[in-house]
Amino acid sequence: MSFLGIDLGTSGLRALLVDEGGVPVGSTEWHYAAAHPKSGWSEQDPADWIAALEGAVANLRAAHPEFARLKGIGIAGHMHGATLLDETDTVIRPCILWNDTRSEAEAARLDATDRVRELSGNIVFPGFTAPKLEWVRAHEPAHFARIRKVLLPAAYLNLYLTGDYVSDMSDGAGTSWLDTGRREWSDYLLEQGHMRRDQMPRIVEGADRAGTLRADLARKWGVGGDVAVAGGAGDNAAAACGIGALDEGQGFVSLGTSGVIVAARQGYTPAPETAVHTFCHAVPNRWYQMGVMLSATDSLNWLSGIVGAKPADLTAALGDDPVAPGKARFLPYLSGERTPHNDAVIRGGFTGLGTDTTRDDMTRAVLEGVAFALRDNFDALTATGARFDGLIAIGGGTRSLYWLRMIATVLGVPLHLPAGGEFGAALGAARLAICAATGADPQEVMEGPALGRQIDPVAELRAPFEDGYARFRAAYPLIRQAQ
Repeated sequence: MSFLGIDLGTSGLRALLVDEGGVPVGSTEWHYAAAHPKSGWSEQDPADWIAALEGAVANLRAAHPEFARLKGIGIAGHMHGATLLDETDTVIRPCILWNDTRSEAEAARLDATDRVRELSGNIVFPGFTAPKLEWVRAHEPAHFARIRKVLLPAAYLNLYLTGDYVSDMSDGAGTSWLDTGRREWSDYLLEQGHMRRDQMPRIVEGADRAGTLRADLARKWGVGGDVAVAGGAGDNAAAACGIGALDEGQGFVSLGTSGVIVAARQGYTPAPETAVHTFCHAVPNRWYQMGVMLSATDSLNWLSGIVGAKPADLTAALGDDPVAPGKARFLPYLSGERTPHNDAVIRGGFTGLGTDTTRDDMTRAVLEGVAFALRDNFDALTATGARFDGLIAIGGGTRSLYWLRMIATVLGVPLHLPAGGEFGAALGAARLAICAATGADPQEVMEGPALGRQIDPVAELRAPFEDGYARFRAAYPLIRQAQ
């Protein structure tokens, strides 16, 4: 038997084929772009996701005979995206993505509405799905009138695979339409957002069987007629499944386009006033909390484009050993910020630049700014009662040892790197597929990875970085006032 895990990311799709023991057989990636028609807008054509999925399947099928024995598929997707479908399942307009901040006013109105935080367990952020639909209602009424279904990106792939409208609870929790404690759609929350339950997909646990692969796709792909499709997961819940973070005290930091710190929770303990996200986990009777900053490696990529050097070259020039913060300071709010500020309007900037400032100084400042913003998230999470003895570090930013040592120092906890192999959202999705197809207990399937290098805080730099963090915190209100 084999199982397929799909990680539908913001910039590309990754497909991972595993055997019945969850051991990777092969993987492939397909990339696509997002459009930014206006400042703060971010959109994507769902047809690009389907093309990437079909391309990935063709690659795996050609390279690995095991694909023919496929028994289960799981989808992990970037959260909050609004894919609007009409009566014929035609996409009405490009999907509005998670990092789109156009619906700031609509989010503020919903957030101030009685019981919305209480039921959803979260602040209504502009990136969430409900305010996006309110924006469409106000600014694109003809589109709004055509809506039959609203699907999150992963649910749109589930529709393609099964022909059914189905989503999982971890993804649904990021819409502001889900009663996160009860793990079901809330008629009250839907009503406040001028939506109806019949416009929502059926909702299931991520490890449950959501449907069966369509017969025409099974024939096209050369697989059997009973391939289970799992409920799936939002990307960070899937990543938690990939590294085995199901229980209290387990968590990870992800250095990707956005920066995320995730804490698994065995109970439902929302703290929306902190701007910490509280979502259903992809497995039953579990939740997770996370702090989110919107521009982590995106900040480094931005600098890369400005100075005309690859991100890896920028960080390589710094070596492996961090130094105390310098005069240059960077606020990484290129697309606004979530935790702890809930501020869609704030934008980033450099301060402390002089004629003696070098490219390396600016690179260090960017890395420091991201590390300090992660500290904001870390402190917000620990204030809710989450605890961390250490964090597993994943994502593209972990290629820089300099950055990892800096982050460990700023957070004051060791970071653990997986020893190798698979451990991310694609593996988590594949593990959900195993559970859905075989009925296996998620607690037994979602094992942690073998850990390799441990990155400890640099003791002699703790005090300088504490001072640097205090200056970073003091700069926010000044920058906000100036804008």
